[in-house]
Amino acid sequence: MPVRPARWVPLVLATALALPLLAAPADATSYDAGVSAPREDSYYPDHGDPGVDALHYGLDLTWQRASRTLRGVADIRLRATADAPSFQLDLGDALHVARVTVDGEQVATSHADDVLHVDAPVVADRRYDVRVVYRGTPRPTPAPTTRGDFSYVGAQVTRDGQLRTMQEPYGAFTWYPVNDQPSDKALYDVQVTAPHGWAGVSNGRLVSQRRTSHATTTRFHLEHPAASYLVTLAVGPYVHRTATGPHGLPLSYWLPRGDVAHYMAALRHLPDDLQWLETRLGRYPFESAGVVVVPGASAMETQTLVTFGRKSWGRPVDARETMVHELAHQWYGDTVTPSDWRDLWMNEGMAMYLEARWSAEHTEASWHDWVQMFRIGNVDEREEQGGPGAYDPDMFATGCVYVCTAMMYETLRKKVGDRDFWRVVRQWPHRTPDANVTRAGFERYVERVTGDELSAFFRRWLNRPTWPTTSYPPDWPPSA
Repeated sequence: MPVRPARWVPLVLATALALPLLAAPADATSYDAGVSAPREDSYYPDHGDPGVDALHYGLDLTWQRASRTLRGVADIRLRATADAPSFQLDLGDALHVARVTVDGEQVATSHADDVLHVDAPVVADRRYDVRVVYRGTPRPTPAPTTRGDFSYVGAQVTRDGQLRTMQEPYGAFTWYPVNDQPSDKALYDVQVTAPHGWAGVSNGRLVSQRRTSHATTTRFHLEHPAASYLVTLAVGPYVHRTATGPHGLPLSYWLPRGDVAHYMAALRHLPDDLQWLETRLGRYPFESAGVVVVPGASAMETQTLVTFGRKSWGRPVDARETMVHELAHQWYGDTVTPSDWRDLWMNEGMAMYLEARWSAEHTEASWHDWVQMFRIGNVDEREEQGGPGAYDPDMFATGCVYVCTAMMYETLRKKVGDRDFWRVVRQWPHRTPDANVTRAGFERYVERVTGDELSAFFRRWLNRPTWPTTSYPPDWPPSA
């Protein structure tokens, strides 16, 4: 998720195209790794269709800078989860559909209110090949949040014709047809044709890059299934740099031309910071890691390739801290992803907690500073937003899911002891990699590891809109 609201940084830190697509995975005939159990989201039910289980997206995209037009061919392998006379995909109504086929046969469609209805009957558990040919100028959609660093999500076009995306809790539909909900993970192959001198960037491994006198075409392959909000696209004047991380992990940096040295001042530490995370979380769960720096603010844990807004970069140490937060999400949020946006706390609370631990070791902020901030947030943010497990849906990703959950984790550590706490933190993402998870499953796992009955503990810390114990926190009010 975009990094926590800036006001929660401790005070001490404030000073401081229509061709069949791409090389496919080994299981291309089935894409079984993309099988999911989609559900209607309890917070944002207007996005996604639980009747569709997308297994693989093959996207062939061409960005025309002069006209600000995106031309796309989306080849989608999907599984129907129930018998139905038709099905639907999310697709922004600024994108105009030219043709849709199902298993090679052209079908009728209707397209309104960011939903593409496909008039083709489907049978439960059968798989279908859907092709959508479309074009248009992407338009972002309002974000359900009161945050100050972003108010729209999805694809955005800059004044100089760059294209970039950030899309949590939804917004992938603004640039390709998709089942835009977190419970439907899928495999991806993406090809992007950009104007000459520019490059298109997406997740995963760079398969090829081909330059002509008119254009540059890049191809990317994502080896592990991803939720739609974790897919990125950026088109601009990028320079590509590579490095090597722990145990030979390929690192990939897509940086704005002319500012490479500025960004590398922080990125040269990325292998060490990944190693710091691996010590606490186990081996990094994907095939590569890296960053693409885009116009705009905030940062986003897009799978294998963090999307980082230029305006949020700051000093090298501040950029490193934000990168640690987003890289922690590769375990908490990306390889294990909540099935429902009500459980955003599962992602943001742990990333916040690990960011604070890293900061206490690497910056002038102490662990005491961070815990004091967590305590204050547990009073102020709960009253405004609700508990982190029952937050106001119109206040997505505001402070409570970060700081209130981080305080919960610190309280849990003291309750069960360091040994069991860090066993939970390390083992949870590796139990069911590439899967969707639930609050109930997490609670059961913590109880199994610790041997404690913790339902009341989690209910107090996640649901209450007030401080979750009967007395004010220690050291309250905080000292000046």
